[in-house]
Amino acid sequence: MPPRSPLRVALVHDWLTGMRGGEKCLEAFLNIYPDADIYTLLHVPGATTKAIDERVCGTSFLQKIPGIQKLYRHLLFLYPLAIRSLHFRREYDLVISLSHAAAKNIVVPGNARHICYCFTPMRYIWDQAYQYFGQLTRLIWPGILFLRKWDVAGSKSVDHFIAISRFISARIRCYYRRDSTVIYPPVDTEYFEQEAPLVKEHGTYFLYAGALVPYKKVDLIIETFNDLGLPLIIAGDGPERERLQSLAGKSVTFKGRVSDEELKAYMAGCRALLFPGKEDFGIIPIECLATGRPVIAGFHGALRETLHGVKPWRKDERIQDPVGVFFRPVAKKTQLVEELKQSIRTFLKSEKDFTVEACQDHARKFSATTFRKMWDRFERDIVSASAPVSEEDVKTKAANI
Repeated sequence: MPPRSPLRVALVHDWLTGMRGGEKCLEAFLNIYPDADIYTLLHVPGATTKAIDERVCGTSFLQKIPGIQKLYRHLLFLYPLAIRSLHFRREYDLVISLSHAAAKNIVVPGNARHICYCFTPMRYIWDQAYQYFGQLTRLIWPGILFLRKWDVAGSKSVDHFIAISRFISARIRCYYRRDSTVIYPPVDTEYFEQEAPLVKEHGTYFLYAGALVPYKKVDLIIETFNDLGLPLIIAGDGPERERLQSLAGKSVTFKGRVSDEELKAYMAGCRALLFPGKEDFGIIPIECLATGRPVIAGFHGALRETLHGVKPWRKDERIQDPVGVFFRPVAKKTQLVEELKQSIRTFLKSEKDFTVEACQDHARKFSATTFRKMWDRFERDIVSASAPVSEEDVKTKAANI
């Protein structure tokens, strides 16, 4: 669709230090609003794309701190000051914050509408504080409580919340007591579909693709495939790589960080993608489906709504045109391994039931075209149709910041 919008638009992003899922969403909004200005706490030129770099026109004081590229994740308690130091250079009709941390807390002046495209309420201070801070959590607990209060106050200044999944919509309702509209992130399914003509009856290996970090549960996959002896390729890098390599048996191969073209080829050539982590949305499984390959995933998070899969523990359930197999995310690791094994065995017994056509049809539900249509409808029905913000609304918004 051609870009269009008479609106003066500002896009606010937490930080621009790499090209991940959030930055791909930012790029999608630039396609809709090509003249939009971008504001961010921290910008590393060249870390994303030229199109994004050219539109950045404002950063916070964090930009001036030496070595900030390595430190910014550890400066959590400076975020309230940092986002307040981010000032708009001109007036806007619409401000869109793409937020998983501080972006939604931006001070929006005048009559501009503020929409938050929320990746998640800030996990550092809500449900995963201990996972991030460990034993320090008790020591910094007063600071976390302060940040929670600041986070909730900032949520009240948002006119409309957009959630990236129903899973995140529930979190927004839980922590902010706000309703939200669900618009799934755009996935470049057309790019990954290009490998489809090369897809054979089935591949020769299983695949994990993504970051090597604890919450992705890659160690669970490795232990399972050590026991099964089936070939597994791991494409990705991260702080867990050395430890994970020490756990891996002969059937597990590490490829490290790979290019988009390499990733697409690995996906198209695999039997199935393994994805056990609890995701807010999960772009990688959808990308794999677009190449025509199914997914084996944990039955939790947003994957419960974005995948259409077989559940081995429900013997009487019949799934038409499945695109994957789920496993139950039980508490004990030993039980988790057995659950994953059961799901893999279920997949192997019915591998012919997972067709290229079904996988790709399902993936297209999350395409960039679908995202654009949903956003256009939202803008037309909610933003353009909204009455101008009154002075009283502006005062209320300012009081809540």
